[in-house]
Amino acid sequence: MGFIRIVPPGGPARTLALAQLTNSVGDGAYYVCSVLYFSRVVGLGPTHIGAALTLGWALGAVAGVPLGHLADRRGPRGIAILMSVATGLAVGSFLFVRSYPAFLVAVCAYTCCQCGLGAARQALLAGLVEPARRTETRAYLQSTVNAGLALGAALGGIALRLDTEGAYLTALAADGASFLVAALVLSRLRPPTGAAATAGQGGPGMGQGGPSLTVLRDRPYALVSLLNMIMLLYMPLLSVVLPLWIVERTEAPSWTVSALLVVNTVGVVLFQVRMAARVRDLPSASRALRHAGLVLLAACACFALSATGTTAWTAALLLLAAACVQVLGEMLLGSGSWEIGFALAPPDKQGQYQGFYGAGTAVARLIGPLLLTTLILSGGTLGWLLLGALFLTAGLAMGPAVRWASGRGAAGAAPGVVIEEPRKLRRPTP
Repeated sequence: MGFIRIVPPGGPARTLALAQLTNSVGDGAYYVCSVLYFSRVVGLGPTHIGAALTLGWALGAVAGVPLGHLADRRGPRGIAILMSVATGLAVGSFLFVRSYPAFLVAVCAYTCCQCGLGAARQALLAGLVEPARRTETRAYLQSTVNAGLALGAALGGIALRLDTEGAYLTALAADGASFLVAALVLSRLRPPTGAAATAGQGGPGMGQGGPSLTVLRDRPYALVSLLNMIMLLYMPLLSVVLPLWIVERTEAPSWTVSALLVVNTVGVVLFQVRMAARVRDLPSASRALRHAGLVLLAACACFALSATGTTAWTAALLLLAAACVQVLGEMLLGSGSWEIGFALAPPDKQGQYQGFYGAGTAVARLIGPLLLTTLILSGGTLGWLLLGALFLTAGLAMGPAVRWASGRGAAGAAPGVVIEEPRKLRRPTP
């Protein structure tokens, strides 16, 4: 039953999942090895690496919108293949970087291509999958990505164990090759039909005389994207904040960090699709975001309690319980967020809208580590509670924001945009 819930049905959804699985395995190895490669092999200091990544993700957040718009104009399938190849080449360039200026250029190319690939893939999903199945398909893809990252991280762990230049080079080369293989997989997909196919060819709302980047003038969608970005600040918790919290503020053993990552990965792989089945339309998506805010507040309170554990086992058990609560909130957030991001975008402008919506991920990666480490490591329990209150506030505000956006007709689309008729959504087949 778990296998059925992880693997999507045959057709475009399964091909998209295979492409995501392919490059997520490479990404898992990259995430584990890249920082040590940049420091030990390339010879860069932590400050230089951090500054380059900050600049890169900032540029990526900006580049996602025009690259998504390009997918609308030229077709998401071709742009997704192009961005996948470009990302693979950008990763490959790390193998030859031996100076900081070259590293800076390579990082910016990598992050921009990654954000463009994300926007194009989302537009491709919207063009190939019927609206009632998009959130379900996105949940399958998320489960696939987590499984691939876990496998890639295990492979990257071998490189860390060997701790040689050759091992690090092999891990990065595998990541670059994985994007090239993913491009081949994407080439098996047929081009989308309907609104996605007519964009840029005189189609609805995208004629030569129409506005180009409508999303930049869409205030309701911008508000929804901002609230989503705030809730995405949970992302640096497991990778950055909690390792420091465990070492500095709790009695838990260091292996607890790995245990929390396993809980998160296994939870998403096994239960994300089932969680997404609860979201069928905008009202249920808003409700999922509201519940996500409540659950993430509870998770923050549980993480704060871990500092009160007087023994290693007590602290570890509190942290594991908090991780279970946190992954529930993460899955609720993903399920509601995907439905909102797709449903509020005009059908012929999914690329630019997904690029804008997806910028929240890049921004969370950009500001999250510094913001959350400062808030939590300095504030302790109060910092955790303030973060939880922030999640709750954003979750509660999402409902009114979604009603504002949906009341303007597909996120305040410009005159002349053809809006899809309301549709009856059905639950995915178990």
